[in-house]
Amino acid sequence: MDKIRVGIIGCGRIAQRHAGHIERLGKLVAVCDVDGSRAKSLGEEYSVPSFTSKSEFLEVQDMDVVAVCSPNGLHAEHSISALKAGFHVLCEKPMALTSSDCEEMIKTAERSNRRLFIVKQNRFNPAIEAVKEKIDAGDFGDIYSIQLNCFWNRNFAYYQNSDWKGTKKMDGGTLFTQFSHFIDLLYWMIGDVEEASALIYNYAHQEVIEFEDTGVVSLKFKNSVLGTINYTVNAFAKNMEGSITIFGEKGTVKVGGQYLNKLEYQSFEGGEIGELKAGNPANEYGEYQGSMSNHDRVYENLIDVLQKGGSIATNGLEGLKTVEIIEKIYKSANG
Repeated sequence: MDKIRVGIIGCGRIAQRHAGHIERLGKLVAVCDVDGSRAKSLGEEYSVPSFTSKSEFLEVQDMDVVAVCSPNGLHAEHSISALKAGFHVLCEKPMALTSSDCEEMIKTAERSNRRLFIVKQNRFNPAIEAVKEKIDAGDFGDIYSIQLNCFWNRNFAYYQNSDWKGTKKMDGGTLFTQFSHFIDLLYWMIGDVEEASALIYNYAHQEVIEFEDTGVVSLKFKNSVLGTINYTVNAFAKNMEGSITIFGEKGTVKVGGQYLNKLEYQSFEGGEIGELKAGNPANEYGEYQGSMSNHDRVYENLIDVLQKGGSIATNGLEGLKTVEIIEKIYKSANG
């Protein structure tokens, strides 16, 4: 079977992660970035043509999939253009910065008869997979509440060294760039959110970002489960914690560590979760770390769907739901 051929638009740090997995599992055929030096550097590293023009990039013939790795505010534009040009799309998180843009992406994929994949790699963390299996098996009984804690560090250099991070137009907010993966897990595990009440504030980054660095959120899900989110990028000097705790009728569990990578507590009426399979390390970005590096699983799923008729791990509708929940939170916080 021929290898899946992928082009990347947006040649920043996350594109490096994509390129490595593409070369291992498929074939990288072209890269594009408005910054010619970035595009050229990544293209030369993998001996593929580089482009600064989106339209010229989308004229490449031997491409099956476009991986959208551009700034958040360009995800919708780049995904829609690629879908209209006849390519399948794998879009990095967040899917877009508005639910209306997400809806347009979904409609375009349907009209173009192409698949739209959304990167939500934290679903593949071994501890998260194990807890989801428990939920699906009914081992929690009725779920009462869920708590999400996201305590990371993003210093001034993180924003100052970027031409888009920290801006409302291209970044969107801390929940979009840092913690949308975590919001996705709330939806994936519990379901859709009915009500959100939030307080947000920018304590330590007023000179470098246009939105909050800290937030406190209460949620009511449509199935009456209650939830809380406490988040900040002000953990001193380094990332501290990314955790989810679930309280149910027949079980309680906490997945913690810095990146939802450790099963820290469990108590079930039935059998407990056994030994977890090995997981990947966190994404390394020099001065800071991101979520666990599960992009290999994302690409394995993409190949399984496109070549073997498999089921898509995260589709456009699920990406849309994450954005809708974030919109509810920010609407409450901003009045």
